[in-house]
Amino acid sequence: MLRLTTALALLAATPAFADEIWVTNEKDNTISVIDADTLEVTRTLETGERPRGITFSHDYSRVYICASDSDAVQVMDPVSGEILHDLPSGEDPEQFVLHPDDRRLYIANEDDAITTVVDTETRRVVAQIDVGIEPEGMAVSPDGKIVVTTSETTNMAHWIDTETETIFANTLVDSRPRHAEFVKDGAELWVSAEIGGTVTVFDTATQTEKARIRFAIKGVHEDLIQPVGFELTPDGKTAFVALGPANHVAVVNAETWEVEEYLLVGRRVWHMAFDGDHSRLFTTNGISGDVTVIDVARREAIKTVKVGRFPWGAAYRPTGG
Repeated sequence: MLRLTTALALLAATPAFADEIWVTNEKDNTISVIDADTLEVTRTLETGERPRGITFSHDYSRVYICASDSDAVQVMDPVSGEILHDLPSGEDPEQFVLHPDDRRLYIANEDDAITTVVDTETRRVVAQIDVGIEPEGMAVSPDGKIVVTTSETTNMAHWIDTETETIFANTLVDSRPRHAEFVKDGAELWVSAEIGGTVTVFDTATQTEKARIRFAIKGVHEDLIQPVGFELTPDGKTAFVALGPANHVAVVNAETWEVEEYLLVGRRVWHMAFDGDHSRLFTTNGISGDVTVIDVARREAIKTVKVGRFPWGAAYRPTGG
């Protein structure tokens, strides 16, 4: 009985851990950390100027932040919230992607029309690749062989061979491409076009177009329907697409490329992140300064979480326990 009582006491004394969603607030120069269980902000962390892109190392021991107006990628300890150091990112880093080797960081430098490749261990630039005007979106194939940069003004996706760090193909997309993602098996690349109002699906092997997804919401003018960030479910069956000032997220059948429904969220929805079991989706809503929590199975918004001014990027962090 004594052993059981002691064990129960130890269990009760163990702190509870909850997974987290990290959100960059580009007007406040902060990150809001949301408890994925209670759906409340538990911490607000200071960053450099205008934080936008955010991603974690593969073991979640470091978080990388694009501090765009500080011309730096900052490296933070996610436990203490301390900025450990800056990486030489090039000017105006907006988005980036971490290679599967957990070492090379590919960074879109919007003002310089280049993609900068940084070794996160040596903290040195290992390559700079000329791309189109105003690069933003970044994606890496699951096998790490291809990185894609999208350029907003040139309206292209630039396909980069990561062995030679050179472009081997350029493909046109609709106006102002914002975000890019490979599907889980790497067979397709999806690219959103904000002003064009579409998402284009490419065959990775041939870099040719397979489909072009369009959107229409009753009562919303077509000029407001601007696809930006999106997330694909792990089973590859569904894509959730943020539609910017349309204030909706589109639910797309990723196998037929048909839009199945639209979900009302906050104002100017920009990027998204799933929680650990992909049961909830968190959207950053810039104008309303909040995050909408979507129940994925029910396809329903269940809560609004107030964060900082102009939330932009989002990333998931498991905390263990």
